[in-house]
Amino acid sequence: MADKDIRRLVEAIVDYLEWEKTLKANGVHRSITRDSLILIDFLRFSTRGEIAWEDMFTLNTLKKFSEFSGFKHASRVLTELSGFLYSKGKLPQPLTKPRRPIELPDPFETYLHQQSHKASSNHLRNTRGVLSTFHAYLEKHHLALAGVKIEDLDRFLAERKVARSTRSIYRYCLRGFLRYLYRERRMVKKDLAPLLVGPRMFCKNNQPPRFLRPQEVQTLFASLSLSTPSEIRTCAIVHLAYALGLRPAEISTITLDDISFRRAELTLSNRKELNPITLPLPEQSIKTIAAYVTKARAKSASRRLFLNIPYPYLPMQPTSVCQGISKAMKRAGLPSSAYWLRHTYAQNLLHMGRSIYEIKEMLGHEEIRSSQKYLSIHVDLMRKVLFNETL
Repeated sequence: MADKDIRRLVEAIVDYLEWEKTLKANGVHRSITRDSLILIDFLRFSTRGEIAWEDMFTLNTLKKFSEFSGFKHASRVLTELSGFLYSKGKLPQPLTKPRRPIELPDPFETYLHQQSHKASSNHLRNTRGVLSTFHAYLEKHHLALAGVKIEDLDRFLAERKVARSTRSIYRYCLRGFLRYLYRERRMVKKDLAPLLVGPRMFCKNNQPPRFLRPQEVQTLFASLSLSTPSEIRTCAIVHLAYALGLRPAEISTITLDDISFRRAELTLSNRKELNPITLPLPEQSIKTIAAYVTKARAKSASRRLFLNIPYPYLPMQPTSVCQGISKAMKRAGLPSSAYWLRHTYAQNLLHMGRSIYEIKEMLGHEEIRSSQKYLSIHVDLMRKVLFNETL
């Protein structure tokens, strides 16, 4: 290992840690102390092994360093360092760990391929895991997919020793697959999806929908800042969630091609329940999106609108969208969650005199019962009808 390679690595580590400090100053969580210890460990590993610069950021080196280092998940820091150096033009390509997805037979794999065009990578990963477990269950018990019964599904779920929330994810993933088998592939004689339900959670379902009052909406938007790329991105996300009532998953899958600045429209082609729609974009929402695209969005080959700020600038996941909205609510002093904005959108439509059927279409629901859960009593209208009062 030449002295120039050592100096090159030291300079790279210093630059990377300085970059991490700027991210942390902008509100992005970074474990700088731990990362610096791992990188010092990597410097010691490279020096002892006399590894040349050209061989430092390879899968073989990554594997050996993971075995050498005493830190858990040390490979993550090395991968991010290579991505940083690649973005600065100091490496020909970033270091990436290849992922080998679980290969499933048809119709499992065909269904997953269809879902890849309209679902987040996190949802696809969960669905693939559930379906691979279900396929293994069918193989173990010598059950044909075409002849599966609701009793088989119940026994499959009963064998899964998982939390209640995880079990509901299993049901959700299986319902989508069962609908596909019945509606598109015609492989089963009966749609089992509506039968695959869990026990009713009365405390949760009996709660009225939670939404923001006009004064709280003003407080939220007044608290939004445009000082950092993260804040500009959050501002654009909050505008979309409030003005159009979009789900976090829908926001995360918006692409640059879905937005027409000239026509002031947003097209959602990969919407939940297969209900594509084109929605008008309010002027302020267009301005915040334009500000994000021109001033805060990282340069990336990805066509997704919202990207993570740290390299490698991957598309945001629905959970990250939820967290961004929730943090904005918290800063505004509002004890609320991301879905409150969707509920607020539904309430605004109700106050505008829209029918439940129109609200159903705007929210992208397949069944009207889903829309009813988003609405509370229109108190102002009720007082006007009963007492001839106007608040």
